Amino acid sequence: QVVAVYGTLSDLLSVASNKLGIKATSVYNGKGGLIDDIALIRDDDVLFVCEGEPFIDPQADGRPHEELTGSHTDWLTLNVGGRYFTTTRSTLVNKEPDSMLAHMFKDKDAWGNKQDHRGAFLIDRSPEYFEPILNYLRHGQLIVNDGINLLGVLEEARFFGIDSLIEHLETAIKNSQPAEDHSPISRKEFVRLLLATPTKSELRCQGLNFSGADLSRLDLRYINFKMANLSRCNLAHANLCCANLERADLSGAVLDCANLQGVKMLCSNAEGASLKGCNFEDPSGLKANLEGANLKGVDMEGSQMTGINLRVATLKNAKLKNCNLRGATLAGTDLENCDLSGCDLQEANLRGSNVKGAIFEEMLTPLHMSQSVR
Repeated sequence: QVVAVYGTLSDLLSVASNKLGIKATSVYNGKGGLIDDIALIRDDDVLFVCEGEPFIDPQADGRPHEELTGSHTDWLTLNVGGRYFTTTRSTLVNKEPDSMLAHMFKDKDAWGNKQDHRGAFLIDRSPEYFEPILNYLRHGQLIVNDGINLLGVLEEARFFGIDSLIEHLETAIKNSQPAEDHSPISRKEFVRLLLATPTKSELRCQGLNFSGADLSRLDLRYINFKMANLSRCNLAHANLCCANLERADLSGAVLDCANLQGVKMLCSNAEGASLKGCNFEDPSGLKANLEGANLKGVDMEGSQMTGINLRVATLKNAKLKNCNLRGATLAGTDLENCDLSGCDLQEANLRGSNVKGAIFEEMLTPLHMSQSVR
């Protein structure tokens, strides 16, 4: 019968049910393609409706039943994760002939494709990510609606083996990522961060880049600078009491007259740094820990380091003139060619340390053999 098509697909099914006296649930075009959107219907189209059974072409008398189902017609319908897509076999096969979709639909029943009660081929994947893939196979352009995660589409493209689309998606994802900013943090930026952080809150600057920044005279107590890049920084007169500088890069930095009470500098790299007149002494008894630190060529002249832990640290060619190292732990420390003249080493532990070429003139406390130096 001839009917006017209007409204929604549900309205069309309702009209067809009344006109034909059946309970219409599905609409097919003349080639057996399942219609899931009324916008797909064109003028003078011949439509077929049914109560749910597979499409049977009334002009195909005498052909095997499996051909009557429309499973090998050019038009076909996919049920992807519960959402229906109507397309052509050539769309799925021609553009990417080596893809999984091409192998699934190139030859009839090659993959034993399962169909639902409406004759649509079942594919257990995400319809949200499948739609851009199907559109790409239709017109060769990557078009992704806002809110669709490109990574999800990429995973589906990899699953279906759409190689040319994979390249497009990888490029699109790379271009959508913000450029990595490795530029050092300036004094102005860091001061703004300090002012925005409550006094009792821990400020974590782990792994940040402060290379060459002027952080002099700032209150940096208790801040976590673990593995941060502080090379060539100006930290003169800064308060680094109990700061964590473990494995931080302080090479070439200036820390003259800085407060380093209770500082943690385990395995840090301070090669060539200047630490003249620094205070490592904590009246409360909390000792600074520089165990395993690289202090080659540092200038620590006049620093107060009572009880400091420099075990197995490297101080080769360092200047320690007039330092207070009373009760310091220097076991296993490399003191080769160090200038220790005028140092107070009373009760210091020098067991196993390397003092080859070190200068000890005018020491306030002479070394004793019991300290087992080498």
